[in-house]
Amino acid sequence: MEHSVLVVDDDFMVARLHSVYVDRTPGFRTAGVAHGAAEAVRQAARLSPDLVLLDLYLPDGPGLEALRRIREVAPRTDFLVVSAAKDTETVRQAQRAGVVNYLIKPFEQAELRARLGHYRAARLALEGTRSADQAHVDRLFPVPGPAQARPRPDALPKGLSAPTASLVEGALRAAGPEGLSASECAAGIGLSRVSARRYLEHFVAADRAGVHLRYGTTGRPERRYTWRS
Repeated sequence: MEHSVLVVDDDFMVARLHSVYVDRTPGFRTAGVAHGAAEAVRQAARLSPDLVLLDLYLPDGPGLEALRRIREVAPRTDFLVVSAAKDTETVRQAQRAGVVNYLIKPFEQAELRARLGHYRAARLALEGTRSADQAHVDRLFPVPGPAQARPRPDALPKGLSAPTASLVEGALRAAGPEGLSASECAAGIGLSRVSARRYLEHFVAADRAGVHLRYGTTGRPERRYTWRS
């Protein structure tokens, strides 16, 4: 499944750069670009994007007001704020408006990629399920405090990061029943093969992924990994 993204930023060069970041992230594509609030609303009504990358400083109105107007014409759209605004009141307003994440400018490509990966993994966690268990819910709403500190059987080993694990999980889910190899996973999300295999084997050890051998005509059999629903 590919997520369509509407990039909203008043700066033409920044919007172009963010579009490149989106298109380089597996499972995402830029569906449109807007440089103002009114244009963003029109584009959202036409495209019904899965996600809006939303700047809060727009020339014809506040970004959060644009968010509310977009919700009226595209109610199933989610929002990820990318803005230089970092005062606490603006952050609180964005949180109350239901944004899925908030990224303060300037940022590196890897930071946006990690947040997109988390968004994709969270949405895929509910695909094909009619009833969510606590594990599904926790992917959408991270558990704070003591519950987060409790040891978990799938806790990441030292040296593995949660954002990269989300990217690998998203790649596994997107691969479906055919699965993927460590080399394919590495190429898809920009990791080394060795690093990709560490994450894949971690998911196998945590019983969140399965692995089987595929035999070719020559050489060693290939290990292929599939996500357990």
